[in-house]
Amino acid sequence: MLFTTNLDAKIFSAHQYINCDELFIISGYVGPNPIQRLSNLPIRTTVIYGMFGSESISNRLHNTLVSLHNAPQNNILYSNIPVHSKCYIWRYNGNITYALIGSANFSTNGLNIPFRETLAETTSDTFLELNIYLNHILGNSVACNTVSIVPSIQTPTVTTRVNSSTNICSMVLFDPNTGEVPLSSGLNWGNSSAHTNPGDSYIPIRTAHIRNFPNLFPPKQTYPTNRSVGRPHRQNDSIELIWDDGTLMEALLEGSHPVNGGEYPKQLSSFPSKNTLGVYIRTRLGLTSTAIVTRADLDRYGRSDIEISLLQNGTYYVDFLV
Repeated sequence: MLFTTNLDAKIFSAHQYINCDELFIISGYVGPNPIQRLSNLPIRTTVIYGMFGSESISNRLHNTLVSLHNAPQNNILYSNIPVHSKCYIWRYNGNITYALIGSANFSTNGLNIPFRETLAETTSDTFLELNIYLNHILGNSVACNTVSIVPSIQTPTVTTRVNSSTNICSMVLFDPNTGEVPLSSGLNWGNSSAHTNPGDSYIPIRTAHIRNFPNLFPPKQTYPTNRSVGRPHRQNDSIELIWDDGTLMEALLEGSHPVNGGEYPKQLSSFPSKNTLGVYIRTRLGLTSTAIVTRADLDRYGRSDIEISLLQNGTYYVDFLV
């Protein structure tokens, strides 16, 4: 059977329907949010970051994975040989009982965008060879906490606005035209008359961000995703945010606006709850979860922008440190 949607639900619920005591995930690239969720499973889990052998890993993503490696039942390994395959393997007493292979990386971006990636069930006659392959990868992998990574991204001062050399983009949290935080959009989106909840927030992605950092935010897909009911929908890109304090957050690159002849996202919001971002920012500012954010609040905190950088496809580092 072939799966093209709800891949994350398939992976995180499979243990309920099969006989298994461990799950092995081989993935070219990995994201921290799905790995964090593995600790909720009642079975042992091992995640192998496949492309470490040829591309290494950013220091910030590495530090996050090491912290997750220390969580109960989470085992995170780095492959010393380049591996680009994506295999999800459930075993019982060392024998494979179920497996999925395909194109979906074990990341929010890889598992949550319908029809972009696929996973297919393997037949039992492949289990022997698949187990040999898994053991070969395991034999050429090391625990992530035994590896030292030299930092590759230097944190600039908060006055930086355009830093193309380090690919760190500064995004102000107020309207640059007025110098104030809008009362019903951006961080105060939940205060609008639209269908939003208290505390809902987003961070605008402006034209200058796209033009100055063309590789930071990917263009929207050329053709909208067709649903079985309702109007066609231009699929939002699911991403993962690693904040400077270690907080992990799932997010979306939402909406679209034309830039340089293409369509690019126009805002960054949290997912699945739009107010996750808003509550988080307000907590950092020392405000209640639904308070109106003002420029004075940002100035009192000591910072009125965030800096965002791309660690790998679909995974971003966000700095709001004073």
